[in-house]
Amino acid sequence: MAPATRVRPEDLVSVGAPAEAVEAAAQGAVDTEATAEATSAEAAAPARAGRTRTPRAPKTDKVLVDDAAQELALEAARGIAQPGMVGDHVRVEMTAERLATHYFACLAPGYPGWLWSVSVARAPRQKFATVCETNLLPGEGALLSPEWVPYAERLAPGDIGPGDVTPFVADDPLLEAGFEATGDEDVDQVAVFELGLGRPRVLSGEGREVAATRWYDGENGPGSETAKQAPAPCATCGFFVPMSGVLRQVFGVCANEWSPSDGTVVSLDHGCGAHSEVDAPQPEPEKVDPPVVDDLAVVSLD
Repeated sequence: MAPATRVRPEDLVSVGAPAEAVEAAAQGAVDTEATAEATSAEAAAPARAGRTRTPRAPKTDKVLVDDAAQELALEAARGIAQPGMVGDHVRVEMTAERLATHYFACLAPGYPGWLWSVSVARAPRQKFATVCETNLLPGEGALLSPEWVPYAERLAPGDIGPGDVTPFVADDPLLEAGFEATGDEDVDQVAVFELGLGRPRVLSGEGREVAATRWYDGENGPGSETAKQAPAPCATCGFFVPMSGVLRQVFGVCANEWSPSDGTVVSLDHGCGAHSEVDAPQPEPEKVDPPVVDDLAVVSLD
């Protein structure tokens, strides 16, 4: 449809038109503008009321995907890699309008599955490609390093050596406050002194349970091979020193230097061969006949 022609009042005045015609033209011009605006609004309404359009994939740019662009990307990859580490061309992808990425296989022994990535682009009306950036990126099945774990979470039992210090954990679920704070510093200090704690935090119920489970299921519990072959349990051994607190119901400390558990926490039903109340089986004494002396025998000295 041809666009509506707007008749301006000043055009009629310039040709000497009657005043009525000028007024009608002015009114018509206003109506024409209103009609055009309404038509544009109606045409745009369905687009606004409809669903959001999915961005279309960029069109393939022949300049960026042809052999010349691929050779340019290959030279760029070789420029950052060691000799012989750039393999065959794997694929090319259009990243955006007038922007493409070429991928080449990485032949480095320590990077299986990785790809050399080279981005090329061109300016509007430009008939050749230009290198933007080069990278080494992991592909499908690439060998990747393990996810980084903070120092506090990497520590394992036995990792702490002389001079090492573990990080402070403010909200450790294995610990709880050693006393009930009243808010009065003097009162709280007296309470700590009288209770003989001197520690801001002590084991929580969860902390005791975790420790007890670890000890009981470890080498100094009833399930170890040493305990299974022991002649008697630690509960009846004189070298068994009970612990204080709730844990004394199940655990104590071994004080026998001949025991493999000396100085460690042992369960009541643990045991070893160094029990104080058992004895090694005594072998029967061997009977030896008295010697026989032959006084009549002649011994030659030759």
